[in-house]
Amino acid sequence: MTKKKLLSSQIPKIGRNLTKFTGKELIDRVGNEVINEVVTSILCGGNVRALTEGLTQRRILISNASLFWTYLKGSKLFTNFETNFNSIVFKELLENRLKAEDKVFLQWFIGLTGKSIQNVLRSNPEIVEKHLQDFDERLRESSKEIIKELGDINTTITIDKTNYLLKWPALLQIFYAIGTQTLAIRGSEKSMYGKLFEKLILGSVLQILGFKQIDPNKSKQSKMVFWLSQRENKRESDATILVKPGIGARFDLGFIGPGNSEISLDKVSRFEREMNHGRQLHYMSTIILVDRIGDGSRIVEMAKEINGTIIQMSMTYWVKEVAQILSEKLEFKHPILKMKPDQSLEFIEKEMKKVDLKILLN
Repeated sequence: MTKKKLLSSQIPKIGRNLTKFTGKELIDRVGNEVINEVVTSILCGGNVRALTEGLTQRRILISNASLFWTYLKGSKLFTNFETNFNSIVFKELLENRLKAEDKVFLQWFIGLTGKSIQNVLRSNPEIVEKHLQDFDERLRESSKEIIKELGDINTTITIDKTNYLLKWPALLQIFYAIGTQTLAIRGSEKSMYGKLFEKLILGSVLQILGFKQIDPNKSKQSKMVFWLSQRENKRESDATILVKPGIGARFDLGFIGPGNSEISLDKVSRFEREMNHGRQLHYMSTIILVDRIGDGSRIVEMAKEINGTIIQMSMTYWVKEVAQILSEKLEFKHPILKMKPDQSLEFIEKEMKKVDLKILLN
């Protein structure tokens, strides 16, 4: 029996592994030490977007190379590969039970993502097929226009003594796929890093300040404890602490720029000032962490109106500022309060080495 030819069989392992993964898997692949260094830098005023850009660039470069490699290898599997490329990919997506990673990879090839299929094409195979037929026509028209304006092109790529000839239609198909892949990766990483580092940053800060992580559904402890992302009646707080019975605070963290910081305040204004945990009612303060506040923003004054405090993570000593706010509002005590600013940074770097980041993601 002849083995069925599948384009997905040519996807290199390194490309498949980078298609889709969770925060825990990222720590496994990049290494706890590297992620720990990123978190430590953020706790000392570093920009999370700048610090994670290197990770994103690596994923994009390797994924782009893997996609290009797969196209070349696939071109030797099928007759009239260049002409029938979109229909080959669509047929494989439609007729085969593919792993999620392979499915995502093939969708990139035809300029689609899971969301675009759902939102634009309504998950309808007939509409998707018509979309790809239209794309084939646009590809042919664009190729003719480019040849007319720029001239024809013939390029040969050699891999392990095998030659692969590429002309404008194939190159345009690859360029379009790489563009789709790049945009999809940047979009998914922005979301993933936001959710991932939200937990890692808040969990690390609270451990450094002496709080113990608990499961609020299982533990009734109410002194120097915290938990992450707990659903309440009104909305989900990113972190909740109890300094002692009856007194605590909620945290909301947003990696947002100065232009839209009011969005974070709008979310937090729905926090309730009281919370039940165990058999006791706790009175809660609100602390909002943002990247930075723009000039002329009213967010600080507005936060005071809801008994909240805004802290900018772009400030070098913002962790010490968190401790000071907790001290003023909740009678919180900790050695960091008596440290000089530079000493607090040394303390953070030392204590971060003790933090197990994976536990924060459970």
